[in-house]
Amino acid sequence: MIHTRRRSFAPVHLSPPAKLRLVLLLTLLFALALPFQPTSAVRVQDEDEVEKVTSELVVLNVTVTDGQGKFVRKLQRGEFKVFEDGVEQTINTFAREENPFAAAILIDTSGSMESRVTLARAAAIIFLGRMRADDVASVYHFHSKVERLQDFSNGRDLPPVAYDLRSRGMTRLNDAVLEAAKDLTARPETRRAILLLSDGSDTQSRSSIDTALNAAITANATVYTVNMADPTMNPGRRAALSAALRKYAEKSGGRFVDAPGGQALYEAFEQIVEELSNQYTLGYRPSNHTKDGRWRAIEVRTARTELKTRTRSGYRSPKS
Repeated sequence: MIHTRRRSFAPVHLSPPAKLRLVLLLTLLFALALPFQPTSAVRVQDEDEVEKVTSELVVLNVTVTDGQGKFVRKLQRGEFKVFEDGVEQTINTFAREENPFAAAILIDTSGSMESRVTLARAAAIIFLGRMRADDVASVYHFHSKVERLQDFSNGRDLPPVAYDLRSRGMTRLNDAVLEAAKDLTARPETRRAILLLSDGSDTQSRSSIDTALNAAITANATVYTVNMADPTMNPGRRAALSAALRKYAEKSGGRFVDAPGGQALYEAFEQIVEELSNQYTLGYRPSNHTKDGRWRAIEVRTARTELKTRTRSGYRSPKS
């Protein structure tokens, strides 16, 4: 029988400097054994993260009409081009479905609207009656303060309190637009509108027209204004007041209606509801990532040059 001798090894005692060198060597060998990851991959991931944070999606509701003013439907995504400050942008989102909209109706009940409140209330009822089943609206009135009479709902009549409204006090028109814009921001609908029924006078707002207009644009709300001024008013005065109403409509991509009553008002509201129901919704991420608080001009074109497009004229970039 052959006997094998089992050898025992005495423990090796290393000095502290030797132990440190051994640890560093093992660490290096472990690192070399890991799969290689190029640093460029890390940079790409970081750039993607920055892109998600800094590139806000700009959403546009676009109305397209032909030479006769009729709405043009069934255009394709590739037929649109979006320009920001003259630079073409990449369209990231596109929709043409007849989606429901949310509207905020603002009724001017200030002292300058004496004898016109009843007409403004009737105009609001006409608009509500033209809405579709899935559309929702909220109702406000404003004088020396802004009050919401009804939260967003699909009701087709004004709340009972609206029938007791009387003209009084000063006017906070800009503040009313600002408050409606803030409330619309929280709505899930991508198509949003503000219907402003007023003579255009503003005597007590804390907000400027530019501040309120910027809030509406930021909320992606199209502003439709109806001039409720007394037709017997001095023409110069009436024109000056209507300038503010025109600015709200034109800058936001909406419409200015200079027809306070009669069949013309019915037809105008029918067109507004049809327009809101048949807009194209485009979205893009601006190629200009600079946060300088400057105004960015927007232009939308179609491949068919005979068609007209209408949307908001631009937006103010965030400021860092």
